[in-house]
Amino acid sequence: MLQKLFLNISIPLASLCVTFILLYVFLPVKQSVPITPPDVETVAPLVARETAEPIVPISAPVQLKIENITVDAFVNPVGVNTAGDMDIQDVPEQLAWYRLGPKPGEEGSAVIAGHYGWKDGVASVFNDLNKLVAGDKISTYGADGQVKTFVVTRTATYAPDQDATDVFRSDDGKAHLNLVTCQGSWNNSLRTYSKRFIVFTDLVN
Repeated sequence: MLQKLFLNISIPLASLCVTFILLYVFLPVKQSVPITPPDVETVAPLVARETAEPIVPISAPVQLKIENITVDAFVNPVGVNTAGDMDIQDVPEQLAWYRLGPKPGEEGSAVIAGHYGWKDGVASVFNDLNKLVAGDKISTYGADGQVKTFVVTRTATYAPDQDATDVFRSDDGKAHLNLVTCQGSWNNSLRTYSKRFIVFTDLVN
C-alpha cells in the first residue's frame, strides 16, 4: 500500500516537525516523525542470501556522524506511535532510527529522522541537513563497533502529504540510508513545518 508523508498510517514524515520552531520557545504538542512509510511488512529487512562465507550480522545503529555539518548524535530505535506515525523522542539533539525497516548497511532503505528548529535555546540535530550535497559522507556506528559509511547521492523536498514510499523502500538490491527532517515555514495552526527534507545515500563500504 502506498503511503502519504503525513496522512496515512504506518509512519509519516510530517509529524517529526510538530514541536520545533525556529524560535527559543517550546510548543507542548505531540510529536512523531515527518514522513509516512509503507506498511511494516513491505520494509522488513530482506533475508540474507546464502554465501560461501559466514554472514556477520549487522548491528543496530547507536551513533551517526556527518563531518561536513558537524553532526555527532546518539541514535534511538523507534517504531510507530498510537496514531500509526513513526515515533521520535523529545530530544532535539538526538536521532530516531526506524527499527521496523532495515538497519543501515542491510539491503533496502534504512531511515533515520531528526528534529529541525530550536527548543529552549537548543539547536536541533538536523538544522544544517540541507547543506549536504552529493558526494558528502555519512557514517553510522553500531554498539559492537561496526561502522557503515554512506555517500549522499541526492536530496529532495517533499510536501507533508506527498507519497514517501521511495524513502522507506527500494528494490535495487543495494543498501541505502535516508535521512529525514523538516524544512520551510512554520504553520502555527497546524503546528508543523511546510516541507520535508530528505537526504538519499548509498552504502560505500
